[in-house]
Amino acid sequence: MDALVTGATGCVGANIVEALLARGYGVRALRRATSRLDALAGLTPEWAVGDVLDESALRAAMDGCAWVFHAAAVSQYWRSHPDEIYRVNVTGTRNVLRAAQVCGVRRVIFTSSVAVLGVPTRAGQLLDETATFNLHPAQFHYGHSKWLAEADVQRAVAQGLDVVIVNPASVIGQRDVNFVGGEILRMVARGLMPAAPPGAMGIVGARVVGLGHVLAAERGRAGERYILNGENVPHRALLALVAEVTGARLPWITLTPALMRGAAGAVRLGTYLYGKSLPVDAAQLALSARAMCFDGRKAHRELAFPFVSARAAVQEAWDWYGAHGGL
Repeated sequence: MDALVTGATGCVGANIVEALLARGYGVRALRRATSRLDALAGLTPEWAVGDVLDESALRAAMDGCAWVFHAAAVSQYWRSHPDEIYRVNVTGTRNVLRAAQVCGVRRVIFTSSVAVLGVPTRAGQLLDETATFNLHPAQFHYGHSKWLAEADVQRAVAQGLDVVIVNPASVIGQRDVNFVGGEILRMVARGLMPAAPPGAMGIVGARVVGLGHVLAAERGRAGERYILNGENVPHRALLALVAEVTGARLPWITLTPALMRGAAGAVRLGTYLYGKSLPVDAAQLALSARAMCFDGRKAHRELAFPFVSARAAVQEAWDWYGAHGGL
């Protein structure tokens, strides 16, 4: 077997499975017994049942595999408790790395995130692979969890395991059955986004993210990060693209950074006072006030990672949801 994919029933994992199969590789997909398989519609990998928190199941799933794509993670941080984020993203990654060492896996491709790069320290800054997490952990548990997982990856590399890290920007596109990046399409289509945040974000298409992982396996250098980004887009421009593709209305106004920071502070205070998560996430609000833009030239140069525009990513998602009854 050429490759095992953890997190295969999620958006990124399913697109990795598709890209591997399209290039002729044999694929084993790890899923939990209770996992929905909708994201893998039309694909026929070999199945393995297990969980990244079960190291013995991981070793069984990796048996005979040359590559392991570790895409399993809690990425919906605004819907998840911090304890669960750290348990899956950090402990689960440690389990995968240990199992890969025991099984003699030739290469691990670890799905990290641009969240580990922190936030810009000056106006107009494009964050690249040299940037580091510069927030307090409580400000962004998801980014901190991925930063801790990357530290475990580097320790494994120092011990001789071949691991390549990919850092996708915000993923929008096909097979996103859990509406992670696709939530913006659903909200705009339903008229639930009357105002645009003031910042910007990097957008990358889901299909090309799957390909980017395979290119990292084929061409990447051990221990290196590769940012997978398509286009940096202001939030208002992204909402305009989504409105155009879905036939919905444009947002009426663009909010101010001060308002977003104030709202984030209010949510943090409310969470502290009530002792439980609120429906809106403080990290999302705070980050949406910033221009979170990324330099993807290293992946284009070393992996031949192709450019896909934000509009193409949105159209890919809309077409897939339309074909599969997602909206």
